[in-house]
Amino acid sequence: MTGDAPAPRDARGTLATIYRDPRDQWPEHARKLYDYLVGLYGEDDPLPTLAAAWIAHQRSANTQKSYARGFRIFEEFAREHGAHPLKVTFPLADTFRMYLETTPTWVRVKGGARGEMIRTGPPYSDASRANALSSASSFFAYLDIVSDTPLKNPFDAVRRPVIDPDYSPTPGYTEQEWTKLLVTARDHHRIRAYRKRAYALLLMLYTCCLRVDSLLTAKVEHLGDDQGHHVIKVKVKGGSWKNKPVPPIAWAALQDYLDGRTTGWLFCTASGGQLDEPAVWHLTDSLAKRAGLTPRGPHGVKGDAVTHALAKPDARPDKIQRWADHKDSRTTQRYNRRKELLDDSPGYALGADLAGALAHENG
Repeated sequence: MTGDAPAPRDARGTLATIYRDPRDQWPEHARKLYDYLVGLYGEDDPLPTLAAAWIAHQRSANTQKSYARGFRIFEEFAREHGAHPLKVTFPLADTFRMYLETTPTWVRVKGGARGEMIRTGPPYSDASRANALSSASSFFAYLDIVSDTPLKNPFDAVRRPVIDPDYSPTPGYTEQEWTKLLVTARDHHRIRAYRKRAYALLLMLYTCCLRVDSLLTAKVEHLGDDQGHHVIKVKVKGGSWKNKPVPPIAWAALQDYLDGRTTGWLFCTASGGQLDEPAVWHLTDSLAKRAGLTPRGPHGVKGDAVTHALAKPDARPDKIQRWADHKDSRTTQRYNRRKELLDDSPGYALGADLAGALAHENG
């Protein structure tokens, strides 16, 4: 055999290429929270890693985002009161509850520097307070699981705001208003190149009864056919995957938008990147204003779809529950805004029958 023998491998260099930092696998909201906390506490403090690992432990991106937002409110409170978040006890945890009830929220400074904020907004809403308290409690419950010694959750005895499960602050659109919104998206979007995307996106959200995060994480490869139906495979709440039928009007709009594209994010930016929720909020709000409707973001779409479906003469609540991906029929009814309409009151029918019966007796 001729030639030089191969140089021996450097064991350390080989191991360095094999072993990677587990934090590289963290989802977006865990990484963001980690970076934020490292900027405050440094890398040697255990809080950034524990808090980010807790966020990464959550099943859905929506929960990760919500808990990260609530935890930042709690962390800021603890820091302002001279306590390390890992050392908070029940008295301070209960004070956090009262703090949320009266403290002004952060709002952007009009005409100020980019990102400049000031605490002049209204106090936190019931839902925001419940989220912040639930986030902090979930964090300590996670610490109890990963800790070598038992750890008492200081938020176990803290009272939470009473939230009416049937109340929704999001105003609903009528079917006529939805038609107006879709026509605006199809024909009058300010940027011509984005009309097809806006029209297809709204139709997919509405006719497939999808959460916005489910649609934005879908890829073109998730489209297909199943038993004679056009379908899209999406991740629903809870983390499971499901094939959902796509009605012909939405499928046609989607194919027109894709224009032959067969790979990548289903709804993407001009450069092919993943479209994010802030962009969809901006899109839906700008279209609503152009259509003369009240802006309310994309999260009311599913409620509108359920409400309008339940109002159909042949509506089957059990089918609508499955279509909406709800495990509990009570969840479907919470989405049903029609129950709030005054003209749906059963008292009118009872009163009309009584009026007829009394008129008959009087006659």
